[in-house]
Amino acid sequence: MKLVYFAWVRERVGKPEETVNPPEDVATVADLIGWLRMRGEEYAYAFENEGVVRAAIDRVHAKPGSAIAGAQEIAFFPPMTGG
Repeated sequence: MKLVYFAWVRERVGKPEETVNPPEDVATVADLIGWLRMRGEEYAYAFENEGVVRAAIDRVHAKPGSAIAGAQEIAFFPPMTGG
C-alpha cells in the first residue's frame, strides 16, 4: 500500500510518500502507526504522539480503529485548523 505524509509528519519521516507491505497482523490504522513507529527513529518521532496524527484511507478520514485491508493509499497528516 502507498503511504503519503503531509506537513510536519513528512518533515519528520523525511519523505513525502512510500510503498510498504506491513505484516498481516497490522489490521487497523492504529496497528499501522505502531508498526511504523518500530521502523526507525524518524517514524518514532513522527508518530510519538499518535493521538495527534490524523489518517485518511483512500482519501476518506479514518479513525484509529479503522480497518486498512484493501486500502490503496493511507495518508497521515497533523490536525487541521480552519480560518
